[in-house]
Amino acid sequence: MPATTYAVSGMSCGHCETTLTRAIGELDGVSGVEVDLDTGQVTVTSAAEPDDAVIAATVDEAGYELTGRV
Repeated sequence: MPATTYAVSGMSCGHCETTLTRAIGELDGVSGVEVDLDTGQVTVTSAAEPDDAVIAATVDEAGYELTGRV
C-alpha cells in the first residue's frame, strides 16, 4: 500500500495527533495515519493514491493547514 507524507502546520500536542488521525482515518481507502508532531508531518497509507484536495480539506476542517507533500 502506498504511503504519502504531508507537511501540516498548527499541530502541537497529543490532541492534535488524535484529531488528525481520526479525521483522515475516516476517509475512504485510508488504512493508516501516522502523525509526527516533531516534524509536522502526517503520513497517510491508503489502497490508492490519496486525493490531495480531499486530504487538504479534511486537515483544514480539523483546524490545521496542509502546506504540501514532503
